[in-house]
Amino acid sequence: QENFDMSTYPVESIRNFSIIAHVDHGKSTLADRLLEITGTIAKTDRNKQVLDKLQVERERGITVKAQSASLFYNHEGVNYLLNLIDTPGHVDFSYEVSRSLSACQGVILVVDANEGIQAQTVANFYLAFEAQLTIIPVINKIDLKNADPERVEKQIEKLFDIPIDECIRISAKQGTNVEKVLQNVIEKIPPPQCNTADPLKALVFDSTFDHYRGVIANIALFGGEIEKGHKIVSAHTKKRYEVNEVGILTPNEQPTHKLYAGQVGYVIAGMKEVTEAQIGDTLFLYKQPVEPLPGFKSAKPMVFAGMYPVDQAEYNNLKSALERLTLNDSSVTVHRDSSLALGAGWRLGFLGLLHMEVFNQRLEQEYNMSVILTAPTVPYKAILSSAKLIKEYGKAEITIINPAQFPDKLSVSEYLEPTVLGTIITPHEYIGKIIALCQDRRAVQKDMLYIDEHRIMLKYLFPLNEIVVDFYDALKSLSSGYASFDYEDAGYQAADLIKMDILLNGKPVEELATIIHSDKAYATGKFLCERLKDAIPRQLFEIAIQAAVGKKIIARETLKAYRKNVVAKCYGGDITRRMKLLKRQAEGKKLMRKIGNVEVPKDAFIRVLKRQIDK
Repeated sequence: QENFDMSTYPVESIRNFSIIAHVDHGKSTLADRLLEITGTIAKTDRNKQVLDKLQVERERGITVKAQSASLFYNHEGVNYLLNLIDTPGHVDFSYEVSRSLSACQGVILVVDANEGIQAQTVANFYLAFEAQLTIIPVINKIDLKNADPERVEKQIEKLFDIPIDECIRISAKQGTNVEKVLQNVIEKIPPPQCNTADPLKALVFDSTFDHYRGVIANIALFGGEIEKGHKIVSAHTKKRYEVNEVGILTPNEQPTHKLYAGQVGYVIAGMKEVTEAQIGDTLFLYKQPVEPLPGFKSAKPMVFAGMYPVDQAEYNNLKSALERLTLNDSSVTVHRDSSLALGAGWRLGFLGLLHMEVFNQRLEQEYNMSVILTAPTVPYKAILSSAKLIKEYGKAEITIINPAQFPDKLSVSEYLEPTVLGTIITPHEYIGKIIALCQDRRAVQKDMLYIDEHRIMLKYLFPLNEIVVDFYDALKSLSSGYASFDYEDAGYQAADLIKMDILLNGKPVEELATIIHSDKAYATGKFLCERLKDAIPRQLFEIAIQAAVGKKIIARETLKAYRKNVVAKCYGGDITRRMKLLKRQAEGKKLMRKIGNVEVPKDAFIRVLKRQIDK
């Protein structure tokens, strides 16, 4: 392996940038072309999304983790080192994007010439704008026959105040004009502001776990230099390490002698524990402490779900798989949890539903674990009024992530539910249906703006639990796939929440309890009872499936008993004979129902909890 000498790239000839865009606007394809032009990878037809390394990413065709790569490029006789970070586009992973931007001085904002500006384009633009980065607008996919770059340029000018002549029209798939993007990166994006003479100061912006070498931390150097044998300290854990290897990613790891200020690379320093490489942490040399860099605000989980092993014997294996996977994906929060029907497990917090599905898929593919995921819930808050409970919890405001812990109405002054500010961008012909959908989800309209004559941007304040399960699917099907949706956290607001229990023959089933808004109680209760009626096997006695709020029953389905035909032996004769036999059977069934126990099989739980949308 050839060792690169990184000292030939002074700070002035380094450019750190990332590529941001909406889902499917061609970020990873543009990254492929940039890698090819700079000779980082060989030109072949097989280069499709080279930076998407995970199996999940390949199957779904989406980017889940931000990936970085170093490119070498000669522009006007000077060798430049370009550090590129390819970011995900989905709203669930906007945390990855904001993290990547902290290691950059500029961004390439990619917009599809066919689709125009979408919701994530707007969200990601503001992330970069707030971080005060240089923004280079690029219009991609101009080779498509429906492409309309002029319209997109007007949209960019109207929404982002970027002059039309700054936009670069490219086709990443065919490689048209991509060289121009690289030249613009070098001319417009400033070099990092740092000095090799300063003490070492490195920001950990990502980390992965390797079975043989431990934790591999991706770092951006904001000062000083780092080489093998250095003693470094983590500002977060205060632990000391010795550096075993440093290098750059050309997408694959390439060891080098040293890394200097302004460069982006990786470091392996014998970190054994997954929790040690905290993302947003600062590394510095032993006995040369520096002011830690401002970290990232930690990601706030928006959706909680219970996760249980299918077989309790797998508990320990699942535990170690979870620990390793949460290192690679630091935005998942984990709490221990247990339930009567499903045994011991965890309550996991995710950034969104797609995040939850991807996490589950990675567990299955990378660690071969099959798990049960319960229905997703969102974190509610309650403000307690009874002095006894306040003393017990130690504070007046408590957060509820598990419906089983929902406090009684009598001891609470008000319940709060999380809200999000949603941005919907849609062609104007679907606007009526979309407004109706939003009102059905208890949303409040905040703003409405025409981007151009065909596009409308709507802003709504949504309760999070209304959009968490199936809002996105409903929006896509109403608008034939044209509308796009993005949301950001908007704090908590007071709401009329209730806990709905499901009773089987009068006994509550803890796992099926849900917290809902009182307006939706009747519909949800009826729906759950119907689902359960299909899922629970019939018994020899009748089962009453009821949805209850407090003591009040709001919906009921009855699962009839299996019964023997006791009147088969009667041929004619008096009716009283039949009545006697039937009455005796009914009494037996009544007695059985008193002592009989309804065992809900595990797969019935899974079928009901799976998702409440396959109506």
